[in-house]
Amino acid sequence: MRNFDCSIADMRKRVFAEVAKLAYEGGDYYKRMERLPYEILPGEVGKERESIFLERAIVGERIRLAMGLPLRQMDEYSELSSGVEESAIAEKYYDPPLINIIKFACHACPETHYKITNACQGCIARHCQRACPRDAIYFENGRAQIDQSKCIKCGKCKAACSYHAIIKFERPCAEACGMNAIGKDEQGRAVINQDKCVSCGMCLVNCPFGAIVDKGQVFQLIHSIKRGDKVVAVIAPAFWGQFGDEATPGKIVKAMKELGFASVEEVAIGADLCAVEEADEFVRHVPEKQPFMATSCCPAWSVMAKKEFPGIAPYISMTMTPMVLTARLQKRKDPKCKVAFIGPCAAKKLEASRRTVRSEVDFVLTFEELRGMFEAKEIDFTKIEDAPANYEASAPGVGFAAGGGVAAAVEEVIRRTNPELEVKTVSAMGLNECRKMLRIARTGKYNGYLLEGMACPGGCITGAGTIQPPEKAQRLLAQYKAASPKSNPLDTDYLDDLELIYEDPEDWKAVSQH
Repeated sequence: MRNFDCSIADMRKRVFAEVAKLAYEGGDYYKRMERLPYEILPGEVGKERESIFLERAIVGERIRLAMGLPLRQMDEYSELSSGVEESAIAEKYYDPPLINIIKFACHACPETHYKITNACQGCIARHCQRACPRDAIYFENGRAQIDQSKCIKCGKCKAACSYHAIIKFERPCAEACGMNAIGKDEQGRAVINQDKCVSCGMCLVNCPFGAIVDKGQVFQLIHSIKRGDKVVAVIAPAFWGQFGDEATPGKIVKAMKELGFASVEEVAIGADLCAVEEADEFVRHVPEKQPFMATSCCPAWSVMAKKEFPGIAPYISMTMTPMVLTARLQKRKDPKCKVAFIGPCAAKKLEASRRTVRSEVDFVLTFEELRGMFEAKEIDFTKIEDAPANYEASAPGVGFAAGGGVAAAVEEVIRRTNPELEVKTVSAMGLNECRKMLRIARTGKYNGYLLEGMACPGGCITGAGTIQPPEKAQRLLAQYKAASPKSNPLDTDYLDDLELIYEDPEDWKAVSQH
């Protein structure tokens, strides 16, 4: 279960702030990096683990990953600052793997199994025993027991127990992973099968020991700003309310300019263009050329679909994601600018590393990492004078941030362009639900439909890089949508810019992000 208010979240916040401060202040990176774990964790006694030295070692690896550096080998000596010169640059993409496990932080949780708790009443009906298809349940001293060597983990005993005395024990990281990509090594510690992983980041925010961490680019972004580059921030619509109640959109723009950004643009503008393009693609292709169409804006979802359902891959929209559309729009305005996407998603870091996207998106930061920059610069939103927000995107474009929002926006466009056409949509949130949706689609039951997939439960507002609980984020996103004066993506002021974004509108392969 993810917790937005815990010591792990506090530690991530502190690490991002210190790394940002390190980049802003410069100096001797070697010496300063070696000192950082001691500054973050002073004293002689560990607060969360049995040893202060272990805690500092974990923090040290977190610092390295936040700076885009790889984890150090546990069986070889290496300084914390090893390789920092290669990372202290203004241009650096993520070196794989993006999602990493700090081995000595992993609790080596037991594998999935069913366990009978003290709530067992030793009832004479013995429903659990009768439900078991492998005779794995026996009674000892009047209490039920499970023979794990026989158990096939079907869960029928748990469902049959009248007292709910049987629990399913599952590794939190493995339970959160929608790709079944997490296994274990010879010591029982978690390992990630990178061939399966789609970098959604759900494991890293659900690990209760903080052992799973993604790499960052904040260090390189600040170097780019310090070098004098014109860095344009394009911020995802899920930003609303992420930085506290005092952080209004107008204040956020001012604060980001204090950080060194040249300007701040809404990714919801790209969402409007994405909705327009996907609507046109849907009308032209479904059902004449293909049975259904799936949305493309969530990279983790689209990668999962292509990995596990290769036959469905051609039915995924060829439209660029809102991030890439917005970035390309900025690059067409000023080819010399650098574009930094700020959002809720870990998978966007992977998307930006693709060869076809690298020239458009130079940096990807999560809201957590941006908050670290605010902390480094001691930004106090209560002391920033508010300014009117310029709402350029439509309400449906803003709605891309929540589950079902993409399909709703596309449907809104088609309702205006082709009012006679009935558009049927279905959406799924979380990779397991997305997988179920595709299995049904494969049977033909969703022919003629627009399928929307989101890797994170709840959509982008629950992404791995978010700061606020989903209930609050959903409520604040609704306020953001209500503030937009535009009711349809077709009302965007950037519709004519689509011809600038596409090098060749007829060549879909050239603009495909897949």
